[in-house]
This record gives sequence, C-alpha cells and structure tokens, in this order.
Amino acid sequence: MSAEFIEVSEAKKLIREHIIPPDPVKVSIAAAAGLILAEDVYALTDVPPFNQSSMDGYALNFEGWKQNKALKIEGLAQAGLAEQSPLHIQNTCRIFTGAAVPPGADTVVMQEKVDILDGKLIIKDPDLSVGQNVRIQGSDAKKGELALEKGCLLNAPAIGFLAGLGIHELMVYPGPTISIILTGNELQQPGLPLAYGQVYESNSYALNAAIREAGILNVDVFSAEDDLKVLIEILGIAMEQSNLILLTGGVSVGDYDFVIRAAEANGIEQIFHKIKQKPGKPIYFGKKGNKYIFGLPGNPASVLSCFYEYVYPAMSLLSNREKDLKKITGILETGMKKPAGITHFLKAYFDGKYVKDLKAQESFRLSSFAKANCLIKLDEDRTEYKAGEEVEIHILPSF
Repeated sequence: MSAEFIEVSEAKKLIREHIIPPDPVKVSIAAAAGLILAEDVYALTDVPPFNQSSMDGYALNFEGWKQNKALKIEGLAQAGLAEQSPLHIQNTCRIFTGAAVPPGADTVVMQEKVDILDGKLIIKDPDLSVGQNVRIQGSDAKKGELALEKGCLLNAPAIGFLAGLGIHELMVYPGPTISIILTGNELQQPGLPLAYGQVYESNSYALNAAIREAGILNVDVFSAEDDLKVLIEILGIAMEQSNLILLTGGVSVGDYDFVIRAAEANGIEQIFHKIKQKPGKPIYFGKKGNKYIFGLPGNPASVLSCFYEYVYPAMSLLSNREKDLKKITGILETGMKKPAGITHFLKAYFDGKYVKDLKAQESFRLSSFAKANCLIKLDEDRTEYKAGEEVEIHILPSF
C-alpha cells in the first residue's frame, strides 16, 4: 500500500474493507452481555408459563362473584406451589404476587380493595373487571415463537428476557480482544515522581476508559522502550493474545519511531500510514490474517481523536455491528479558518443547537478534550466557515 497521504474518507473505507468479524462462538448467557446475537433464538416455554397473579389479593371467578357477591375464602396460592385444587365458583382463594392462578379463577382483586366479614370476602372495587391483575399464560412469549432475531444487541433486558425463557447458552459474535502497547522512554506512571525530561503516561488510561465505554472490559497493556528489538518482541506477544492491537507513539518518521519497522518484522501488511487530517496525520493501519494493528500518535489529544474516528468503528466492525460516532449538524457559534487540503477535527461542545469549538486545540492538550462532547469536522477542501453556518459534528460516546 502506498505511503502517500490519503483522505479521511479513503482511510475509513479501507478499514471497512479489510476488517472481517470473527466467527460466532457459543457462550453462557451470563457471558453474553454486550455482544451481538449470531442466530435467531426461539422460546423454549411460554412466559409466563401459567396464568399468574400480578398482585397480592384474592383469586376468584368473575361471574361467580357477580352472582354471589360474598365469596367464601378457601385455600392459599403461593409462588412456587406445585399443585392447586380447582376453585369453586362460590369461593375465593388468598393469592400472592407471582403465584399461579388456580383452575376456575380468572380474576384477582387487590387486597386493599376488600373486606372480610364472617369468613367471607366482600369486594369494594367498583371498577373490577374480568381478567384484572392476571398475567395470561404466554402473554410475553409463546413456546416455539421467535424471541430475538440474529443481530440483536444483548443488553440487560435482552439477557433477562432470554434467561426467563430458560435459555442458558447463546451463539454470539465475540467482541475484540485488545492490547495496548505504549512506546517511549520518557513515560512515567502516575503516582511516581517525575525525573527531568519525563512526562506522566496518560494514553493507556484514556484508551482504557474509551474502550470501556464501548463495553469491552479486559484490555492488556504493554510498555516498550525505544528499542526496535524490544518492540518487535512485544508486538509479537500482543498479536498472539489479541486481535486488535493499539500502539501509541513511535509512528512518525523520527530516529526512534520504530512502529513501522516492528510491524514489518512481524509480517504485518501496511494498509495506510498517513492521513490528510489534523490532529493525527501519522496514523498507521495494518493487518496480518485476522489481526489488526493501529499505530496511533503519541500526543494525548491526537490519540483520542484518532481512536474515536478510526479505532472505535473498527471495534464495532469486529463485534459485527455497524456502529460509528453519531453524526449530526450543529450551528457554529463563531467563524473559523483553516488551510486547504486537510480535514480538521476540533474538540467542541454542543448544546443541542449551537456548537462551540474549545480553546487549547493543540495535540498535546487534553484539558479541552475533558470538556468536549463532540468533534467538529471541517472538510478538507474548505478554508473558511462563518458564524451561524451548519457543520458536521461527531458526538462522543459517554458512560
């Protein structure tokens, strides 16, 4: 692949073309949260599996009550009770929420709307109707019918719904396994004293947080000093255990920028290296089989901008879901100028109508990114935008 600068749209197209989601796997339902369903799922049972009371109260036959008014209290229906005797039309049965409605009963009256006189139930609910407070068998799902379609996101309600159907295993598209490789001799961990010439390492923390926002919790982090041999070895290890590897720093053309050479030594095919954008021009994307490698810039704001614009949708593709940053339009609060021939992504705040570019746009500054909720996209071929003009903005994910 050419080492020439390519346009933003071409870079995104190449990512879509080269990333192939992994094959589906079977997992326990407890491990399926946040993944994409890989096959249709059918109900194993009716839900609820019997006519069920939705209230604490008294079960009765509506027509029997209409005829007799005062009903004899006989029996008790608790949740989980294995057997029940049929209810006589002149009787009522004490019942609790979740219990099976006994045969012969079709209605439940709330306990707050009754009186008991001489062992008989007197109903004080003028609005009582047949079937009230009874969940009909199969009203949520019927045995054998389609419960969830292939491609559904297994969020909390979906997991609960399927578990309620008795399903304990699912075929899903597995999420990506991710490794982060930090490069640079100048990096120091937060909490330790800084020596002259050192900076605190923040990229792994920012990337980990961004990845968690996408629902992926387990990420391996490696550190590599500015040594080609060391980086080759660590990249090889990361490729053995992950299918998505993110390197930060060392992706430019300096004497100690070893990412490109380390990738070549590990047999990685370069798809692109440079994009006509700001920030993050020297971003790298390569692949080897089903392994995908992004070389991100070292400057913190550039790292996050490139992550959201390129890695975030790549992660979604690997999860078999078409998910990108939400793109909408906002009205510029102030005008701005830029050089032609390069796309700009500016940290900004959108209030629902107007979008304001934040100060401190330099690639090393995260202070403005911490306040941003979107990125303004300024097109490559434009040089000037006026206040009040509509622009494309990309909404950033949040917890």
